[in-house]
Amino acid sequence: MDLTYECKVMWAHLDPNGHMRHSTYADFAAQARIAVLDELGLDLKVFQEQHLGPILFREETVYLREVSANDTLTVTTELTKSRPDGSRWSIRHNIFRADGVKAAVLNVEGAWMDTKQRKLTKLPDLLAEHFARLPKTIDYEEQEG
Repeated sequence: MDLTYECKVMWAHLDPNGHMRHSTYADFAAQARIAVLDELGLDLKVFQEQHLGPILFREETVYLREVSANDTLTVTTELTKSRPDGSRWSIRHNIFRADGVKAAVLNVEGAWMDTKQRKLTKLPDLLAEHFARLPKTIDYEEQEG
């Protein structure tokens, strides 16, 4: 199972200075999260059937190196914090250029929402087990529930 996401920077992703736009970093990280959840059995069909969806409370990006048109990027996805039931979580994405240089770090904090009731919820036990299989950072913290 490959829990990384690979993407190519297109002309449309660039700002007037020829650098990758700030919003593209967030888009690539979001797609990486969805791709990894899909690999773990938490795909969009499951979310729709269970009336669940991931939401973000906070997103932070630290830009480290330039990214330009036609660069191939690899995005990693790791849990940095999570409650035992997976109801609240923090994820770190590292974005690497093809030359192995780390270009950016994105940290997001999120939870699960019941899309019918429009309120926060937890994952059903089986889905929480799948979510718990996300790779964890070296400094991973389990939070109190």
